Amino acid sequence: MLLALDRVNAYYDKSHVLQDVSLDIDAGEVVALLGRNGSGRSTTCKTIMGLVPARSGTIAFKGKPITNKTPFALAQAGIAFVPEDRRIFPNLTVGENLRLASLAGRKGAWTEKRVYEMFPVLGERKDKPAKLSGGEQQMLAIARALVANPEIILLDEPMEGLAPLIARNVEEVVRSIRAEGNTILLVEQNAQVAMSLSDRGYVLSNGRVVGSGTIAELRADEAMMQRYLAV
Repeated sequence: MLLALDRVNAYYDKSHVLQDVSLDIDAGEVVALLGRNGSGRSTTCKTIMGLVPARSGTIAFKGKPITNKTPFALAQAGIAFVPEDRRIFPNLTVGENLRLASLAGRKGAWTEKRVYEMFPVLGERKDKPAKLSGGEQQMLAIARALVANPEIILLDEPMEGLAPLIARNVEEVVRSIRAEGNTILLVEQNAQVAMSLSDRGYVLSNGRVVGSGTIAELRADEAMMQRYLAV
């Protein structure tokens, strides 16, 4: 087991946003977190990454507890987070954004050069400030995660707010990353896209896991799909 959550509870002030959330991910899997807005999907990623404290329960990475460790320590351990708002540094160049991320990560197959091969548009702008379009920002955010050479990527709403054509380009990028055997925990509002990219899924509603299984099993449960995903 690469990553496991066991009965994790998290709060925003007095609001109980994650309620006994348990899930697990094996190396090489793409696992989707499915559910409506406000179901707790993004909060699950932030809690794993130490950005939202877990008030109870445990989070383990490669069998070792990581609950409430700092984001920097988790990046060094091999967990990368691509947040919904991307968090690009616009006053740094594209190359500087990537090199900064690599310092917090680990050495491995993903180098700056290899990233530019996958994202040619970033290579064209490597020496220019990262004042990019939404789609280019998303590609840089994903590239920044890759150069840290993580063992798992937490990918939070990668296609949020993008024009349909650009969203499809980002979707193909995620498919390419998946094809190389990278482990991904994927949050994506478009359930059909998320399921097409994933091996398994967990369905969240009001901060609780209300369903889980292979993608085929989830698709076959029409009542649950209609109730929690409306697809």
